[in-house]
Amino acid sequence: MLSVQQLLVKGRRDDLLPPTSLRVGRGELLLVTAERQDQRTALALTISGRMKPTGGRMSWDANERIKSLRLASALVDSPNVNEPEQHLSVRDLVTEDLALIPRRYRGALLSKPWLKVNSFEDIADLWTEQLAPDRRIELLTALALANPHTDLLVVDSPDRHGAHAADWLPRLEELAYDAGRPLAVVVTVTALPAGWTGPATVIGNAVPDVDEASDAPALTDEETESLLLETEDAK
Repeated sequence: MLSVQQLLVKGRRDDLLPPTSLRVGRGELLLVTAERQDQRTALALTISGRMKPTGGRMSWDANERIKSLRLASALVDSPNVNEPEQHLSVRDLVTEDLALIPRRYRGALLSKPWLKVNSFEDIADLWTEQLAPDRRIELLTALALANPHTDLLVVDSPDRHGAHAADWLPRLEELAYDAGRPLAVVVTVTALPAGWTGPATVIGNAVPDVDEASDAPALTDEETESLLLETEDAK
């Protein structure tokens, strides 16, 4: 279970990630919306343990160590972070990604047999920029799951590759609900797909409501005078 409470990442001028709370467990798919790409990427980096938050709390299976979260998670296709470079062929991308798997699990994971076993031989010689959106998400999530310790998938803005949710949503639903290896899947998107009725939230959902703040009871004259005295004493 990933639990995030009032997660905050400050930026130079405004919050890179405004206070956000969410929960997602194995066997669940959560969509998180935000119009701004930098906010979506900041959330993806932080909840996958790649960026240290400024404030708030987060835990994976009740463990609040960032290292624990990082080891359990895989960040998928984050723009300008770990999205595949356009000049790479699929074969070279697979070779590079498999090399990042912990040595004790890597074994003889070479690109050619891996591509065959996972049914990607048909795209092996394509440039990554030539991949159709659905094959792209299939390939990148399969590579993320080559590490047997991956239990949390954080997919950053798959909708930027095409307007149709059918290009990425079915694959992520399949992975989340797989009875053999259920995953916790968090997906950042610009907007919810039409007809989506599953779990969803929005970045900034833990920002205090201005109206609620204005409804707070006003200070009495005595409380105001006491506060002013405390301020003067502090000076």
